[in-house]
Amino acid sequence: MQITPSPRFVWLLTLACGLTVANLYYTQPLLHAISESFGVSQGSTGAVVTATQLGYAAALVLLVPLGDIVPRRPLVCGLLLVDAVALTASAAAPNLPTLIVAATVVGISSVVVQILVPFAASVAGDAERNRVIGLLLSGMLVGVLLSRTFAGLVSEAVGWRAVYALAALFMLLAASVLYRLLGPRPADLAITYRQQMRAIVAVAASQPVLRRRAFIGACVYAAFNCFWTTVAFLLTDAPYHFDQGAIGLFGLVGVAGALTTNLAGRYMTDARQSVLSGLMLSALALSFLAMGAGGESLLLLIVGVLVMDATVQGVHLLNQGVIYALQPSARARLTAVYMTSYFIGGALGSAIGSAAYQAAGWAGATVAGGALSAVALVAWAVRARPPRKKETAGAPAPEIATARTS
Repeated sequence: MQITPSPRFVWLLTLACGLTVANLYYTQPLLHAISESFGVSQGSTGAVVTATQLGYAAALVLLVPLGDIVPRRPLVCGLLLVDAVALTASAAAPNLPTLIVAATVVGISSVVVQILVPFAASVAGDAERNRVIGLLLSGMLVGVLLSRTFAGLVSEAVGWRAVYALAALFMLLAASVLYRLLGPRPADLAITYRQQMRAIVAVAASQPVLRRRAFIGACVYAAFNCFWTTVAFLLTDAPYHFDQGAIGLFGLVGVAGALTTNLAGRYMTDARQSVLSGLMLSALALSFLAMGAGGESLLLLIVGVLVMDATVQGVHLLNQGVIYALQPSARARLTAVYMTSYFIGGALGSAIGSAAYQAAGWAGATVAGGALSAVALVAWAVRARPPRKKETAGAPAPEIATARTS
């Protein structure tokens, strides 16, 4: 059923999404402190970030499809409780392998944000959908960026383990809020899990727009993680010599991207989305030139980060606006395909960034990020030229069940 969600409803969903998605990024500014604590190389600690992203990607395939076929309240709240347990285990991890295992579970259980976003899109009316999605994505971006600031400051004050302990408390708070907010809503589709998984394969095979947008999203997020996984290494070395608190504060420079995402949600139209995508992808590729020079210039580094965060989130919103029009009755399927590709790209980007930094330092990391951005731009340009007609959803994939009515 489509409604106009109340401001309170949307803001509480946004808060829950922001708190939960932060779990995926707390580790990035902590890598130096974790490597010193366990006596391992900085490159080895990058595996914690990769494990989190891979766990998240696996959950996108296996758990997000449940969002259409089971009641959301027990699903979402149960995952948040698992998240709290895994974060507690991270805080108490005695060695790096244990932390990697806990990080994988954190990634799996934090997938609740990808159950909440299509849920919000489904309850909002057509006129409100882009605004609501834009607000939730803005909240998630703020959660991503403030997670680094929060982690850096808390780590500097009381140690990196306290970051995970406090995050566990946040998940208990989110579970409590969402238990009341979601209510006893029925599932959207009356089908089995096997049928749902088959339908996901069918929609991926039948929707070229979905496949293309998923590939672009994967490349963009890989570039994003390539930067954020390695920038802590740059900032702790010459010429910056930042401590953990300063590294955390550096994450604030990308908050302007949240405003860009919200504006894109308000003004995005079918006629504009392709052009906006191309402009943002071009700006993303150029941002890595500025950030490459940022190895010696803090100003250029900041300018590059502002552009990168704004364009990554803007492209993400544009992608979701396109794919959610493909099958309005089963958006969890679309989310599963798109976001699985997105976070596999993110995990690969973390691994590529760590390897590039070890091989060629900051120059290697930014070249890798720029190359990934260029691949996304080429994928957009190949489809966009010549512009014979507007990109459309195409014929919908066959439905295997009728959506329930509320």
